[in-house]
Amino acid sequence: MELKSLIDHPSQLPMVPQVTQRVIASFGSEEVTVGEIAELIEADPVLSAKLLRLANSSYFQVSRSIESVDDAIRILGLAMVRHLVLAGGMMGMYVNIPGIDLHQFWTHSLYTACTARWLAGHSAVNPDQVFTLGLMQGIGQLHLHSAAPAAAVALDQQMHVLSAERTRAETKALGYNYLNVSAEMARLWNFPQSLVEPLHAIADPLATPHFSAVAATVYLSIWHARNGVLGSSGEDIRSHYPHAVGDRLGISCAWILPDEEAKAGPVMSPIPALHELAHGLDDMLN
Repeated sequence: MELKSLIDHPSQLPMVPQVTQRVIASFGSEEVTVGEIAELIEADPVLSAKLLRLANSSYFQVSRSIESVDDAIRILGLAMVRHLVLAGGMMGMYVNIPGIDLHQFWTHSLYTACTARWLAGHSAVNPDQVFTLGLMQGIGQLHLHSAAPAAAVALDQQMHVLSAERTRAETKALGYNYLNVSAEMARLWNFPQSLVEPLHAIADPLATPHFSAVAATVYLSIWHARNGVLGSSGEDIRSHYPHAVGDRLGISCAWILPDEEAKAGPVMSPIPALHELAHGLDDMLN
C-alpha cells in the first residue's frame, strides 16, 4: 500500500479526541491563555485527573501539592501541558494492535521522550519539543499495523517491531517507513511544523540536506530506549553506538560509554537508568 493511500482517507485515520484536537489547534495561537487551556482540559475529567497525577509526580519535582488544572499549567508551563495532553490523546487512539505489545511499545516511547529531554540539557534543542517527538514518533507504526496489517505482519515475521533495522526494512519493502507515516499523520492532524518536519528526518538524520539537531537527538534517544526495552548487552551497545550522529550533535559518547574516551564535545556524566529517568511518568502508560 502506498503512503498516500495509507493516510489520505479520513476513514483510515483514528479519531483524535476532541479535547486533544482543540489543544493541538492552540499550538498555532500566540494569544491563547492559561485559563483557556485549563477550561479545555477540565471538560475531560479523565484527562484532568491524569494531568494532576503527572503534575504531582516525582518526575517534575514540584515542591508543593498541585490541586487544580489551572495550577498544573502555571507550574509546568503551557508547552509541557500541551505536550502531555497530546501524548495522552495519542496513546488512547490505539488500544488493541495485533502483533504489538502495546505496554512495551509505549514504554519504549516514554523512555525515548525522557532520554531526549535529558539529552536536550547537553545540546541546543528545545526539551519540550524533543520530549513530544519522542512520545509520538511511533504512532505511524501503530497505524501501519492497523491500516496495512498484511504488510506489517510480513515485516514482524522478519524482525521485532522495535528492531534497529526496522526503518530500513520498511523503506525497502514499502517505499516509506513508520516515521514517514507518523509525519504524514501529524500533518493531516494540523500539528505544528516544528513536530512534522523532524519526524521525516529521524530515520537517518545525517542524510537530510539540512541537518536537524532535533531529529538527531530523537534518533539517539530511540536507540538508547530500544537497548533498554529489548535488553541489549553491553557489547551490543558499545559496538552499535551511533558515533557519527553523536559527533554531529557535539554530544560526547561518555553519556552512555563512560569508560571510552570522549570523541566529541565536553565529557558528560552518564545518563541515569531509564526506569529512574522516567520515574513518575508511569501513569501515562495506564
